[in-house]
Amino acid sequence: MREKLQKLCDTYGTKLLENVPLSEHTTFRIGGTADLWAEVNSTDALSALVRLCRGEHYPYYVLGRGSNILASDAGYRGLILHIGNDFSAIRMEDSRTMVCEAGATLVKAAKTAEEHSRTGMEGLSGIPGSIGGALFMNAGAYNYEMSQIVTSCTYLDKNGEIRERRACDLELSYRHSWFTDHTDNVILTVTMQLEAGDQAEITAKMQDFLARRNEKQPLNYPSAGSTFKRPVGNYASALIDQCGLKGYSVGGAQVSEKHAGFVINRDNATCADVLQLCKDVRRIVNEKTGYKLELEPILLGDPAGK
Repeated sequence: MREKLQKLCDTYGTKLLENVPLSEHTTFRIGGTADLWAEVNSTDALSALVRLCRGEHYPYYVLGRGSNILASDAGYRGLILHIGNDFSAIRMEDSRTMVCEAGATLVKAAKTAEEHSRTGMEGLSGIPGSIGGALFMNAGAYNYEMSQIVTSCTYLDKNGEIRERRACDLELSYRHSWFTDHTDNVILTVTMQLEAGDQAEITAKMQDFLARRNEKQPLNYPSAGSTFKRPVGNYASALIDQCGLKGYSVGGAQVSEKHAGFVINRDNATCADVLQLCKDVRRIVNEKTGYKLELEPILLGDPAGK
């Protein structure tokens, strides 16, 4: 399979690497190596690689910025299709419409909107993820959500064909989209509609949200952001704090003492450390409050090491 993938990558000018540490490509800084890694640089390359993997029944996973990922200590036995800087173009299609390739960062997209005096992305500007990942999970913060600005997207379906889906068919809800239920499809571009705004006010909002993040979140430690989804009628961080679990540790993983909603990689934590800690937290919170917490990060690879 290695030879077939190399030949295909050579055809499209796509870089193919071996034994790439996932810890270097996830914000948690955790994970073993991926057998193979392709730096996707075009829709044609992505389509061809997906078709080959599916035809050969070879495992593959599409990875963006790795900001909502917990990678297995055993790594990933297959091909990682990395949607990164080579697939991150942003353009203003008209005065209100911005189109981003899936690998563009939310930070860059929000900055582009700010430069064009377009409002609607201020609260998303500090999220360390890609546009594709943000749509996949309907990312949001400070009462801003992707669902408020997305009008459509193009994607690669499970057969490698390019399709388009309108916002009304994306099933966007809290940390959910149509893509979370149809993971064989790969987001290519996202189209957003932004309203005209005052640039000074937009900049001030972005700076305010950044200051709030720095004040309240443990940004000096690796993490995957909020570790648990918000349960109906409450907040995960409040429940964890209520149970006295701030600072609770397993190995190198810890419930942040600064923000109970974050599990951090405090000291060379492993995936096993994080999973055990989260299991403990979920059990204790359920026993003491009756709430069942659900993990937000996606697990990449087999935690059992198979």
